[in-house]
Amino acid sequence: MADVIAVRALVKKYGPLTAVDGINFNIAEGCCFGLLGPNGAGKTTTIEMLEGIIKPTSGHISLFGQTATKALYRRVGIQFQHTALPDYLSVAEILRLFASFYEQPTAIADLIALCSLGEFIGQDARKLSGGQRQRMLLALALINDPDLLFLDEPTTGLDPQARRNFWDLIGSIKAQGRTIVLTTHYMDEAQILCDEIAILDQGEIVARGAPTDLLAEHFRGVLVQIPSENLAGKRLDMAFVARPDWIEIRTEQVDSTLQQLMAQGIPLAGMQVKSANLDDLFLKLTGHALRG
Repeated sequence: MADVIAVRALVKKYGPLTAVDGINFNIAEGCCFGLLGPNGAGKTTTIEMLEGIIKPTSGHISLFGQTATKALYRRVGIQFQHTALPDYLSVAEILRLFASFYEQPTAIADLIALCSLGEFIGQDARKLSGGQRQRMLLALALINDPDLLFLDEPTTGLDPQARRNFWDLIGSIKAQGRTIVLTTHYMDEAQILCDEIAILDQGEIVARGAPTDLLAEHFRGVLVQIPSENLAGKRLDMAFVARPDWIEIRTEQVDSTLQQLMAQGIPLAGMQVKSANLDDLFLKLTGHALRG
């Protein structure tokens, strides 16, 4: 499968500050690629270089197998995190306005169907709910029928149902064979939507791969969590990590571990058993939660 994006030794400096420090990665055609990172990690700078908004200090970006040019960016769609739109226009009028910017736009009827805009197509765009506005902005990002789509934190601020509805839309877009680059603060979103992720920290990629492969590489077994109060006056004779409100035991033999806890007189009330997820991976690799 061909690479839609190839990045080599990409660097961006702002005076003495190195925001992006020589990163390398490829994004295959049809992939949903998640770029994750804490605030200040260089994620936004990297995305803006990929989108052609800012120029790298050094390094190389290829799009569709060629050095990135203005002509190639005509095959790219972007849903920005913050987008200003003309006032007093309906959703239909905004779609027609943006379609007029392109020689061969996607049919508006197709966008209305794909992004489920029909129920509010005639409404003033200023009066849309958060979920409705994001669906409209997604339609605008698709209006030039792009092969490559950038989605910058598209579900931030949405309620859980609106987020899941948006996930379904992204799944429909993936099914069309488009390549997607997604940034998000929601690890469950990245784990569900992304075929591959890269975690950026302090301007460098600290992990890259399929979410399931990265979890298997960095974690073994499951995590048993027990409230700290259950250990009051008791000694736990096994390896554990103490957290403020609970203790964590990582084990590959859950039944055996639970039997040992009971044999040591440790109450199991409030116990949780969970597999590692991307939140755990992010915390392990960067030292803090994503929203931190």
